[in-house]
Amino acid sequence: MSHNTNWSIDNAHSEVAFKVKHMMISTVTGHFEDFQATAKTDGDNFNNAEFKFSAKTASINTKNKDRDTHLKSDDFFNAEKFPEMTFVSKSFNGDKLVGDLTIRDVTKEIVLDADFNGIAVDPYGQTKAGFEISGQLNRKDFNLTWNAVTEAGSIVVSDKVKLVVDVQFIKQS
Repeated sequence: MSHNTNWSIDNAHSEVAFKVKHMMISTVTGHFEDFQATAKTDGDNFNNAEFKFSAKTASINTKNKDRDTHLKSDDFFNAEKFPEMTFVSKSFNGDKLVGDLTIRDVTKEIVLDADFNGIAVDPYGQTKAGFEISGQLNRKDFNLTWNAVTEAGSIVVSDKVKLVVDVQFIKQS
């Protein structure tokens, strides 16, 4: 007999990051500071769990104020018009997490690698589940189309964006 278990994200022990090549020689890392996620599982079995995730686009932080302002503008996320990006899972087999990612007004299916790190009980008696999720996308697929080229002809911001998400879920009683 199956029973639904609800999990919610432990923000203090979770991180939503992305990495983008800058001028093809260095990598810029950014984080979304404000995000939510939930999982629905059959007991403690995360196979075929339903994952939902959202992040406030205005919470983007690359440790550079001018760059963050640019990322929030219509060249990229347009945080004013599209305040949230979302991900809703379609399937999870313990290894690959498939779902619909929505950025701006574009929704596309993406496949992410998900390492399930297992379940542990913390010192306060809370049951936690840990995941490392990674993948990549082409930002142009989601209308994050801004482009510039240096005098030497190299692209300032690569099209390829790597996602690196470390998530800890707390089991809800």
